[in-house]
Amino acid sequence: QVQVLESGGGLVQAGGSRRLSCKVVGSGFTVDNMAWYRQAPGNQRESVAVSTGVGRTYYSDSVKGRFTIIRDSAKNTVDLQMANFKPEDTGLYYCNVSVVGRRYDYRHYWGQGTQVTVSS
Repeated sequence: QVQVLESGGGLVQAGGSRRLSCKVVGSGFTVDNMAWYRQAPGNQRESVAVSTGVGRTYYSDSVKGRFTIIRDSAKNTVDLQMANFKPEDTGLYYCNVSVVGRRYDYRHYWGQGTQVTVSS
């Protein structure tokens, strides 16, 4: 069984910084892609940053240069270091992981979400 555990959200000030953490726990799988998504009220969930299983990283244009995705493959963790917050960064942030099981089945898992609220 795979569990995705997030932490680190809270109330932050515009221009400030914060780090979100995500850990994948369980056994019988290999982690491939790890990503952070966010969903603002009334909006669809959007991709913020992705770390692929082959070491590439991708960012949405809205966070490029401000957010950094940091992965530790040995520990199955992925953090999102966020800086220079803007009010539009407010939202529920989700960790998403893709794993390959023992039978080479490919599965996706979501964390429960952690709220980030930016005050201006």
